[in-house]
Amino acid sequence: MNLEALLTDRLAAAFAVVAGTTVDPVVRASQHADFQSGAALALARHLGRPPRDIAAEVVAAADLAGLADVELSGPGFLNLTVRDEVLAAAVEALDDRLGVPPAAAPERVVIDYSGPNVAKELQIGHLRSTVIGDALARLFTFAGHDVVRVNHLGDWGTQFGMLIEHLLEVGGDGYSLGDLTDFYRVARAKFDGDEEFQTRARLRVVALQSGDPATRTMWQRLVGQSEVDFMAVYDRLGVTLAPDDFVGESFYQDQLASVLAELEEKGLLVESQGALCAFPPGFTGRDGEPLPLIVRKSDGGFGYAATDLAALRHRVREIKANRLLYVVGAPQRTHFRMVFAMAELAGWLPDGVTAEHIEFGAILGTDGKMFKTRSGANVRLSALLDEADQRTSTPEVGIGAIKYADLSSDRRSDYVFDWDRMLASTGNTGPYLQYAYARIRSIFRRSAEPGGPVFLTEPAERRLALALLGFESVVDAAVAQREPHRLAGYLHDLAVAFSGFYETCRVTGSPSRITLADRTATTLRVGLDLLGIDMPDEM
Repeated sequence: MNLEALLTDRLAAAFAVVAGTTVDPVVRASQHADFQSGAALALARHLGRPPRDIAAEVVAAADLAGLADVELSGPGFLNLTVRDEVLAAAVEALDDRLGVPPAAAPERVVIDYSGPNVAKELQIGHLRSTVIGDALARLFTFAGHDVVRVNHLGDWGTQFGMLIEHLLEVGGDGYSLGDLTDFYRVARAKFDGDEEFQTRARLRVVALQSGDPATRTMWQRLVGQSEVDFMAVYDRLGVTLAPDDFVGESFYQDQLASVLAELEEKGLLVESQGALCAFPPGFTGRDGEPLPLIVRKSDGGFGYAATDLAALRHRVREIKANRLLYVVGAPQRTHFRMVFAMAELAGWLPDGVTAEHIEFGAILGTDGKMFKTRSGANVRLSALLDEADQRTSTPEVGIGAIKYADLSSDRRSDYVFDWDRMLASTGNTGPYLQYAYARIRSIFRRSAEPGGPVFLTEPAERRLALALLGFESVVDAAVAQREPHRLAGYLHDLAVAFSGFYETCRVTGSPSRITLADRTATTLRVGLDLLGIDMPDEM
């Protein structure tokens, strides 16, 4: 039961009677009661009447009988206290969906996340995209939408000419992804300092693009080895990406010419210094000049803007997506805004289809700088997971701590990666929530008592019941705002409410409290699963 929505509906009808127009009651949780509405204060300015008088008329007109008691407070606030019998019945009725109905109008949602480069190890820079994207995929699926996961791999371009040419020089086979990452750095240095190698690398790119069998075989080996290694990390991290979700930039190469032709036909491209560029309105550089989106480079090659346009068009036309979510770091904000603007101009985002950049901040070290190793190198994601295993009793705790620290932060903000803080068993951490769940499971292991009807006789019971009934509204908000931290914060508050309940109320021997504990365990299990965090039964 979404109490906030139910109270909003009841009060909206009363406000409409008093105001003669539609009014949002702005019902919110409150420290002064279960919920509070302050809409009368804002309405007073429009009606030219004292807000307390307006609030009194709303109380008289509101149909709250059997649902909640209302008290007029201060200059015109409405304090709402839900009746105990309503709370108790709603808690008893909770099932595995915890009151969340499937979406009335399901959408096909493509979520683009993780996006590593072939022949390079996953780094900590991939962590946020991967865990935020996976949490959103889980949330949208739970809400009833048809989710298509896409892992957009960087598997095409000049870097593969460099790497393949270098591999032909060193010979051998059976290299690990770590070896390939090191080889790429060497190849990059040779490309920058050796003109003869640079020429051979460029010719190797031509061979790759033209389908030369030997070059393609080596490239496919690089892609295959990379995908195997990526999946090993994804499996450890507990994300739902699968091999079928991998779609490389190479997939779109035969679509780029038609993208270019469509944009040219619609008059959306301009030649600039030999390149074909789009100039969507409203985008300017630091010099105030229009900012170009380069679709075809001056050498005739296509850049990643062209690939992103082709991918967007494919997802709308072929996958039939209604909503596109790109989980990519904040530095790419301008790029995606320009791509979306061009897609709209080209007619590739028709009415009812939306594209959104789900941006996120950086991961910082405790020194406030970008999180790196002591030597200043990027942190490999597999090494980070190894350290999590070493620091904790079980992988579920260590990896859960990493993921929760990320997901409990507003995705738009930077956050500090601090092992001591994220592994703490107290505070707003993953281990604290996992411990709360394990404590409830221990109750059920010690006693097989069945639950029964709920009776709210103590304040701690009532606080817990209210917390349990907040799940539906917070999931709705997390999906609507694409903000997993809303769910994380709710789960922490629920665990705190359960802790207070457990410390003041004897659970064993009380069927009512067994039911409250059971519903709490279910909510923590479902909620943490939506964040991609496993729950050990014992800690």
